[in-house]
Amino acid sequence: MSTNKNYGFATKAIHAGEEPDYREGASGDVVVPIHLSTTFARKDVTDPTGGYEYTRSLNPTRKALETKLASLENAAYGLAFTSGLAAESTVLLSLLKSGDHIVAFEDLYGGTKRLFNNVFKKLEYGVSYVDATDPTEVEKAITPATKLVWIETPSNPLLKISDIKAIAEISHKHHLILVVDNTFLSPYFQKPLNLGADIVVHSSTKYIGGHSDVLGGAVLVNDPVYYEKIQYNQNAVGAVLPPFDSYLTLRGIKTLAVRLEQHQKNALEVAHYLENHPKVKKVIYPGLESHPQHALAKVQATGFGGVLSFELKGTLEDAKAFLKKLNVFALAESLGGVESLIELPSLMTHSSVAKEVRDKIGITDTLIRVSVGIEDIHDLIADLKQALE
Repeated sequence: MSTNKNYGFATKAIHAGEEPDYREGASGDVVVPIHLSTTFARKDVTDPTGGYEYTRSLNPTRKALETKLASLENAAYGLAFTSGLAAESTVLLSLLKSGDHIVAFEDLYGGTKRLFNNVFKKLEYGVSYVDATDPTEVEKAITPATKLVWIETPSNPLLKISDIKAIAEISHKHHLILVVDNTFLSPYFQKPLNLGADIVVHSSTKYIGGHSDVLGGAVLVNDPVYYEKIQYNQNAVGAVLPPFDSYLTLRGIKTLAVRLEQHQKNALEVAHYLENHPKVKKVIYPGLESHPQHALAKVQATGFGGVLSFELKGTLEDAKAFLKKLNVFALAESLGGVESLIELPSLMTHSSVAKEVRDKIGITDTLIRVSVGIEDIHDLIADLKQALE
Protein backbone atom coordinates (compact mmCIF):
# COMPACT_ATOMS: atom_id res chain seq x y z
CA MET A 1 0.00 0.00 0.00
CA SER A 2 1.24 3.50 -0.78
CA THR A 3 -0.02 6.75 0.70
CA ASN A 4 -2.36 8.62 -1.65
CA LYS A 5 -0.69 11.86 -2.79
CA ASN A 6 -4.10 13.56 -2.50
CA TYR A 7 -4.35 12.86 1.22
CA GLY A 8 -4.26 15.87 3.53
CA PHE A 9 -1.08 17.04 5.23
CA ALA A 10 -1.75 15.50 8.65
CA THR A 11 -2.65 12.15 7.08
CA LYS A 12 0.58 12.09 5.06
CA ALA A 13 2.57 13.20 8.10
CA ILE A 14 1.38 10.10 9.93
CA HIS A 15 1.29 7.49 7.17
CA ALA A 16 3.67 8.38 4.29
CA GLY A 17 6.73 6.12 4.27
CA GLU A 18 5.31 3.97 7.07
CA GLU A 19 2.61 1.96 5.33
CA PRO A 20 2.26 -1.50 6.95
CA ASP A 21 3.75 -4.41 4.99
CA TYR A 22 1.10 -7.14 4.71
CA ARG A 23 3.15 -9.57 2.63
CA GLU A 24 3.60 -13.12 3.86
CA GLY A 25 6.32 -13.24 6.47
CA ALA A 26 6.10 -9.49 7.18
CA SER A 27 4.96 -8.22 10.57
CA GLY A 28 2.61 -5.40 9.53
CA ASP A 29 4.38 -2.76 11.66
CA VAL A 30 2.32 0.42 12.01
CA VAL A 31 5.52 2.27 12.97
CA VAL A 32 8.57 1.65 10.80
CA PRO A 33 11.21 -0.39 12.70
CA ILE A 34 14.58 1.04 13.65
CA HIS A 35 16.99 -0.80 11.36
CA LEU A 36 20.31 -0.63 13.21
CA SER A 37 22.23 -2.99 10.96
CA THR A 38 25.13 -1.27 9.23
CA THR A 39 25.28 -3.85 6.45
CA PHE A 40 22.81 -6.10 4.63
CA ALA A 41 23.32 -9.68 3.46
CA ARG A 42 22.43 -10.88 -0.03
CA LYS A 43 21.97 -14.31 -1.57
CA ASP A 44 23.42 -13.29 -4.93
CA VAL A 45 26.53 -11.18 -5.43
CA THR A 46 24.81 -8.97 -8.02
CA ASP A 47 21.44 -8.61 -6.25
CA PRO A 48 21.39 -6.60 -2.99
CA THR A 49 18.45 -7.63 -0.81
CA GLY A 50 15.71 -5.04 -1.26
CA GLY A 51 18.30 -2.68 -2.75
CA TYR A 52 20.13 -2.37 0.59
CA GLU A 53 23.90 -2.81 0.80
CA TYR A 54 25.33 -0.57 3.49
CA THR A 55 23.56 1.86 5.84
CA ARG A 56 25.53 4.90 4.67
CA SER A 57 24.20 4.30 1.15
CA LEU A 58 20.63 3.43 2.13
CA ASN A 59 18.84 2.36 5.30
CA PRO A 60 15.18 1.31 5.59
CA THR A 61 14.41 3.68 8.49
CA ARG A 62 16.05 6.64 6.79
CA LYS A 63 14.32 5.75 3.54
CA ALA A 64 10.96 5.92 5.34
CA LEU A 65 11.85 9.39 6.62
CA GLU A 66 13.02 10.60 3.21
CA THR A 67 9.78 9.32 1.66
CA LYS A 68 7.71 11.13 4.28
CA LEU A 69 9.62 14.40 3.91
CA ALA A 70 9.22 14.31 0.12
CA SER A 71 5.50 13.67 0.47
CA LEU A 72 5.00 16.63 2.81
CA GLU A 73 7.01 19.05 0.67
CA ASN A 74 5.36 17.86 -2.57
CA ALA A 75 8.79 16.77 -3.80
CA ALA A 76 9.80 13.85 -5.96
CA TYR A 77 12.87 13.11 -3.84
CA GLY A 78 13.96 13.58 -0.24
CA LEU A 79 17.36 13.21 1.41
CA ALA A 80 18.10 13.21 5.16
CA PHE A 81 21.37 14.41 6.70
CA THR A 82 23.01 14.65 10.10
CA SER A 83 22.24 18.39 10.39
CA GLY A 84 20.91 21.31 8.42
CA LEU A 85 24.45 22.50 7.75
CA ALA A 86 25.42 19.04 6.49
CA ALA A 87 22.48 19.23 4.09
CA GLU A 88 23.52 22.70 2.92
CA SER A 89 27.16 21.69 2.53
CA THR A 90 26.20 18.72 0.38
CA VAL A 91 24.06 20.91 -1.88
CA LEU A 92 26.97 23.30 -2.39
CA LEU A 93 29.47 20.51 -3.03
CA SER A 94 27.13 18.86 -5.50
CA LEU A 95 26.08 21.82 -7.62
CA LEU A 96 28.96 24.31 -7.60
CA LYS A 97 32.55 24.34 -8.80
CA SER A 98 35.46 26.64 -8.05
CA GLY A 99 34.83 30.12 -9.41
CA ASP A 100 31.03 29.90 -9.30
CA HIS A 101 29.01 32.67 -7.71
CA ILE A 102 26.05 32.71 -5.28
CA VAL A 103 23.50 35.47 -4.76
CA ALA A 104 22.29 35.15 -1.16
CA PHE A 105 19.89 36.92 1.16
CA GLU A 106 21.81 39.27 3.47
CA ASP A 107 19.75 38.07 6.44
CA LEU A 108 20.65 34.39 6.79
CA TYR A 109 21.29 32.01 9.66
CA GLY A 110 24.80 32.70 10.96
CA GLY A 111 25.92 29.12 10.32
CA THR A 112 24.97 29.38 6.65
CA LYS A 113 26.98 32.58 6.31
CA ARG A 114 29.90 30.86 8.01
CA LEU A 115 29.72 28.13 5.38
CA PHE A 116 29.69 30.66 2.57
CA ASN A 117 32.30 33.04 3.97
CA ASN A 118 34.77 30.73 5.70
CA VAL A 119 34.41 27.08 4.77
CA PHE A 120 33.65 27.25 1.06
CA LYS A 121 35.83 30.30 0.61
CA LYS A 122 38.65 27.77 0.22
CA LEU A 123 36.91 26.51 -2.93
CA GLU A 124 36.76 30.08 -4.24
CA TYR A 125 32.99 30.45 -4.45
CA GLY A 126 31.94 34.07 -4.78
CA VAL A 127 28.98 35.34 -2.71
CA SER A 128 26.98 38.56 -3.04
CA TYR A 129 24.58 39.39 -0.19
CA VAL A 130 21.49 41.39 -1.11
CA ASP A 131 18.19 42.49 0.36
CA ALA A 132 16.10 39.71 -1.15
CA THR A 133 12.86 41.32 -0.01
CA ASP A 134 13.28 43.26 -3.28
CA PRO A 135 13.54 40.77 -6.18
CA THR A 136 15.17 43.42 -8.38
CA GLU A 137 18.14 43.48 -5.97
CA VAL A 138 18.59 39.75 -6.59
CA GLU A 139 18.62 40.27 -10.35
CA LYS A 140 21.07 43.18 -10.12
CA ALA A 141 23.58 40.98 -8.27
CA ILE A 142 23.62 38.23 -10.91
CA THR A 143 26.90 37.89 -12.79
CA PRO A 144 28.04 35.59 -15.62
CA ALA A 145 29.52 33.33 -12.89
CA THR A 146 26.31 33.09 -10.85
CA LYS A 147 24.95 29.55 -10.53
CA LEU A 148 22.83 29.65 -7.38
CA VAL A 149 20.37 31.95 -5.60
CA TRP A 150 19.95 31.19 -1.89
CA ILE A 151 17.21 32.62 0.32
CA GLU A 152 15.57 32.03 3.70
CA THR A 153 11.99 33.13 4.06
CA PRO A 154 11.11 34.13 6.69
CA SER A 155 14.71 35.06 7.34
CA ASN A 156 16.70 34.52 10.52
CA PRO A 157 16.47 36.49 12.80
CA LEU A 158 14.71 39.49 11.23
CA LEU A 159 11.73 37.56 9.82
CA LYS A 160 11.97 39.22 6.40
CA ILE A 161 9.89 37.70 3.62
CA SER A 162 11.16 37.01 0.10
CA ASP A 163 8.78 36.61 -2.82
CA ILE A 164 9.66 33.03 -3.77
CA LYS A 165 7.65 33.02 -6.99
CA ALA A 166 9.16 36.29 -8.27
CA ILE A 167 12.71 35.22 -7.39
CA ALA A 168 12.14 31.82 -9.00
CA GLU A 169 11.10 33.53 -12.24
CA ILE A 170 14.24 35.70 -12.16
CA SER A 171 16.44 32.71 -11.35
CA HIS A 172 15.06 30.59 -14.16
CA LYS A 173 15.26 33.45 -16.66
CA HIS A 174 19.00 33.46 -15.98
CA HIS A 175 19.23 29.63 -15.85
CA LEU A 176 20.06 29.63 -12.14
CA ILE A 177 19.15 27.22 -9.34
CA LEU A 178 16.96 28.63 -6.55
CA VAL A 179 17.50 27.17 -3.07
CA VAL A 180 15.01 28.06 -0.32
CA ASP A 181 15.59 27.38 3.37
CA ASN A 182 12.10 26.51 4.64
CA THR A 183 13.07 25.78 8.25
CA PHE A 184 11.06 28.56 9.91
CA LEU A 185 7.67 27.65 8.44
CA SER A 186 8.12 23.94 7.64
CA PRO A 187 6.18 22.29 4.81
CA TYR A 188 3.02 22.64 6.89
CA PHE A 189 2.85 26.40 6.31
CA GLN A 190 4.92 26.86 3.13
CA LYS A 191 5.84 24.80 0.07
CA PRO A 192 8.57 26.58 -1.92
CA LEU A 193 8.72 23.92 -4.66
CA ASN A 194 5.10 24.73 -5.53
CA LEU A 195 6.17 28.37 -5.97
CA GLY A 196 9.04 27.58 -8.36
CA ALA A 197 12.00 26.83 -6.09
CA ASP A 198 14.36 24.12 -7.32
CA ILE A 199 15.68 22.90 -3.98
CA VAL A 200 14.34 23.16 -0.44
CA VAL A 201 16.59 22.72 2.60
CA HIS A 202 15.62 22.27 6.24
CA SER A 203 17.21 22.02 9.59
CA SER A 204 14.90 19.19 10.63
CA THR A 205 16.26 19.71 14.15
CA LYS A 206 13.69 22.50 14.40
CA TYR A 207 9.94 22.16 13.71
CA ILE A 208 10.13 18.89 11.77
CA GLY A 209 11.69 17.01 14.71
CA GLY A 210 9.94 19.38 17.07
CA HIS A 211 11.16 18.19 20.46
CA SER A 212 14.75 19.51 20.73
CA ASP A 213 16.11 15.98 20.98
CA VAL A 214 17.35 15.06 17.51
CA LEU A 215 19.74 16.81 15.12
CA GLY A 216 19.01 16.57 11.41
CA GLY A 217 18.78 18.20 8.00
CA ALA A 218 16.89 17.59 4.79
CA VAL A 219 17.04 18.36 1.07
CA LEU A 220 13.94 18.12 -1.13
CA VAL A 221 14.04 18.28 -4.94
CA ASN A 222 11.97 17.49 -8.01
CA ASP A 223 14.69 17.51 -10.66
CA PRO A 224 16.23 14.02 -11.06
CA VAL A 225 19.58 15.47 -12.17
CA TYR A 226 19.92 17.58 -9.00
CA TYR A 227 18.78 14.62 -6.93
CA GLU A 228 21.35 12.25 -8.43
CA LYS A 229 24.18 14.71 -7.85
CA ILE A 230 23.19 15.42 -4.23
CA GLN A 231 22.41 11.79 -3.46
CA TYR A 232 25.81 10.74 -4.84
CA ASN A 233 27.56 13.10 -2.44
CA GLN A 234 25.24 12.18 0.41
CA ASN A 235 26.69 8.68 0.08
CA ALA A 236 30.24 9.71 -0.87
CA VAL A 237 30.66 12.26 1.93
CA GLY A 238 28.62 10.21 4.40
CA ALA A 239 26.81 12.83 6.50
CA VAL A 240 23.68 10.65 6.59
CA LEU A 241 21.08 10.64 9.35
CA PRO A 242 21.49 7.50 11.53
CA PRO A 243 18.59 5.05 11.94
CA PHE A 244 17.65 6.03 15.50
CA ASP A 245 17.71 9.74 14.65
CA SER A 246 15.59 8.96 11.59
CA TYR A 247 13.08 7.19 13.83
CA LEU A 248 12.91 10.14 16.26
CA THR A 249 12.35 12.54 13.36
CA LEU A 250 9.63 10.31 11.93
CA ARG A 251 8.00 10.28 15.34
CA GLY A 252 8.16 14.06 15.64
CA ILE A 253 6.68 14.70 12.21
CA LYS A 254 3.44 12.92 13.08
CA THR A 255 2.33 15.82 15.27
CA LEU A 256 3.74 18.59 13.05
CA ALA A 257 0.34 19.89 11.97
CA VAL A 258 -1.13 20.20 15.46
CA ARG A 259 2.11 21.57 16.90
CA LEU A 260 2.44 24.29 14.28
CA GLU A 261 -1.11 25.47 14.85
CA GLN A 262 -0.45 25.90 18.57
CA HIS A 263 2.97 27.48 18.00
CA GLN A 264 1.36 30.04 15.73
CA LYS A 265 -1.57 30.73 18.05
CA ASN A 266 0.77 31.39 20.98
CA ALA A 267 3.22 33.42 18.88
CA LEU A 268 0.48 35.78 17.71
CA GLU A 269 -0.66 36.42 21.29
CA VAL A 270 2.91 37.00 22.45
CA ALA A 271 3.51 39.36 19.51
CA HIS A 272 0.40 41.40 20.32
CA TYR A 273 1.40 41.60 23.99
CA LEU A 274 4.92 42.77 23.22
CA GLU A 275 3.75 45.23 20.57
CA ASN A 276 1.75 47.06 23.23
CA HIS A 277 4.43 47.05 25.93
CA PRO A 278 6.09 50.42 26.68
CA LYS A 279 9.55 48.85 27.08
CA VAL A 280 9.49 47.26 23.61
CA LYS A 281 10.74 49.34 20.70
CA LYS A 282 9.33 47.11 17.92
CA VAL A 283 8.07 43.60 17.25
CA ILE A 284 8.84 41.65 14.07
CA TYR A 285 6.35 38.91 13.26
CA PRO A 286 4.81 38.24 9.81
CA GLY A 287 1.42 37.66 11.44
CA LEU A 288 1.20 41.29 12.57
CA GLU A 289 -0.30 43.86 10.23
CA SER A 290 2.63 46.10 11.18
CA HIS A 291 5.03 43.70 9.44
CA PRO A 292 6.05 45.33 6.12
CA GLN A 293 5.43 42.12 4.17
CA HIS A 294 2.34 40.90 6.00
CA ALA A 295 0.32 40.85 2.75
CA LEU A 296 2.97 38.75 0.94
CA ALA A 297 3.18 36.36 3.89
CA LYS A 298 -0.58 35.75 3.68
CA VAL A 299 -0.39 34.99 -0.06
CA GLN A 300 2.79 32.92 -0.09
CA ALA A 301 2.19 30.77 3.00
CA THR A 302 -0.76 29.38 4.90
CA GLY A 303 0.55 30.52 8.27
CA PHE A 304 3.08 32.73 10.03
CA GLY A 305 4.96 30.26 12.21
CA GLY A 306 6.09 30.36 15.81
CA VAL A 307 9.20 32.57 15.66
CA LEU A 308 9.23 36.30 16.32
CA SER A 309 11.85 38.90 17.14
CA PHE A 310 11.56 42.09 19.12
CA GLU A 311 13.80 44.97 20.04
CA LEU A 312 13.95 46.21 23.60
CA LYS A 313 14.36 49.86 24.46
CA GLY A 314 17.65 50.38 26.28
CA THR A 315 21.09 48.82 26.10
CA LEU A 316 22.75 45.44 25.83
CA GLU A 317 22.84 45.28 29.64
CA ASP A 318 19.07 45.82 29.73
CA ALA A 319 18.60 42.94 27.28
CA LYS A 320 20.85 40.67 29.37
CA ALA A 321 18.97 41.59 32.56
CA PHE A 322 15.61 40.84 30.94
CA LEU A 323 16.76 37.46 29.63
CA LYS A 324 18.18 36.49 33.03
CA LYS A 325 14.82 37.09 34.74
CA LEU A 326 12.82 34.66 32.60
CA ASN A 327 11.63 31.37 34.08
CA VAL A 328 9.43 29.59 31.51
CA PHE A 329 11.40 30.74 28.45
CA ALA A 330 14.72 28.91 28.27
CA LEU A 331 17.70 31.07 27.28
CA ALA A 332 18.99 28.82 24.53
CA GLU A 333 19.87 28.68 20.86
CA SER A 334 17.77 26.76 18.32
CA LEU A 335 14.03 26.96 17.74
CA GLY A 336 11.00 24.91 16.78
CA GLY A 337 10.78 22.71 19.87
CA VAL A 338 7.64 22.35 21.97
CA GLU A 339 9.27 24.43 24.71
CA SER A 340 9.69 28.20 24.41
CA LEU A 341 13.25 29.33 23.72
CA ILE A 342 14.65 32.85 23.70
CA GLU A 343 18.05 34.19 22.67
CA LEU A 344 20.14 37.24 21.86
CA PRO A 345 21.31 36.79 18.22
CA SER A 346 24.18 39.30 18.45
CA LEU A 347 25.91 37.22 21.13
CA MET A 348 24.52 33.78 20.34
CA THR A 349 23.24 32.47 16.97
CA HIS A 350 24.77 35.29 14.91
CA SER A 351 27.93 35.97 16.89
CA SER A 352 30.00 34.64 13.95
CA VAL A 353 28.62 37.47 11.77
CA ALA A 354 30.85 40.56 11.86
CA LYS A 355 29.43 43.40 13.99
CA GLU A 356 29.46 45.86 11.11
CA VAL A 357 27.38 43.41 9.06
CA ARG A 358 24.97 42.85 11.97
CA ASP A 359 24.56 46.59 12.42
CA LYS A 360 23.97 47.10 8.71
CA ILE A 361 21.14 44.57 8.47
CA GLY A 362 19.51 45.40 11.80
CA ILE A 363 20.73 42.76 14.28
CA THR A 364 21.19 45.15 17.18
CA ASP A 365 22.43 44.36 20.68
CA THR A 366 18.86 44.58 22.00
CA LEU A 367 17.26 42.42 19.30
CA ILE A 368 15.81 39.29 20.89
CA ARG A 369 14.57 36.21 19.00
CA VAL A 370 11.82 34.08 20.46
CA SER A 371 10.75 30.57 19.49
CA VAL A 372 7.30 30.47 21.08
CA GLY A 373 6.44 27.00 22.35
CA ILE A 374 3.15 25.29 23.00
CA GLU A 375 2.90 25.90 26.75
CA ASP A 376 -0.12 27.58 28.35
CA ILE A 377 -0.20 31.07 26.86
CA HIS A 378 -1.05 32.66 30.21
CA ASP A 379 2.18 31.34 31.68
CA LEU A 380 4.19 32.66 28.74
CA ILE A 381 2.68 36.15 28.98
CA ALA A 382 3.10 36.22 32.77
CA ASP A 383 6.77 35.26 32.41
CA LEU A 384 7.44 38.01 29.89
CA LYS A 385 5.55 40.51 32.05
CA GLN A 386 7.54 39.86 35.21
CA ALA A 387 10.85 39.91 33.35
CA LEU A 388 10.06 43.17 31.57
CA GLU A 389 8.99 44.78 34.83
